[in-house]
Amino acid sequence: MGKAKRPYSVKLVIGMLAKNKKLFDSVEEFFVNEFGRIDYRSPVLLFDHTDYYKKEMGSQLKRIFISFKKLISPERIAKIKLATNSIEEKFARRKNKGSAANRQINIDPGYISDSKLVLATTKDYFHRIYLNKGIFAEVTLTWKKGSFRPFEWTYPDYKTSEYIDILNRIRNTYMKQR
Repeated sequence: MGKAKRPYSVKLVIGMLAKNKKLFDSVEEFFVNEFGRIDYRSPVLLFDHTDYYKKEMGSQLKRIFISFKKLISPERIAKIKLATNSIEEKFARRKNKGSAANRQINIDPGYISDSKLVLATTKDYFHRIYLNKGIFAEVTLTWKKGSFRPFEWTYPDYKTSEYIDILNRIRNTYMKQR
């Protein structure tokens, strides 16, 4: 019989999408107060992998990834996703009084462990596990043969060598910390 034990701490990673790059700085301030010092910030990347966000957020979206020096316990990811949803709502804009708010920024928290990248989401599907309070977790990438590798369900942008290189770099930092 296996014995339950505490998991290793993991590296918090946050991916953000926005049209206005200044929103990244505004949101990062909250993250630093909540999670401590940022130890990695990716270059600003063009997000042109899907039109999924176009109707709500417009075109010419940009993405950045940040990670934090302080490691977290993996079970915190559900609470972190709820907090990032609140931030998205805070920055959302309404076109007309009474209309639905359009997000100006999309914030995707996740974590890196030695063997995977896990993203938190509010959307259920066959490959996602329910965590708590409407939040699910998805193993988006697996670590094999010295690099992250995608699955058939991995988002198209997370399959790119550009994203994988960034996430490999963050994982390397994590492995030195652990």
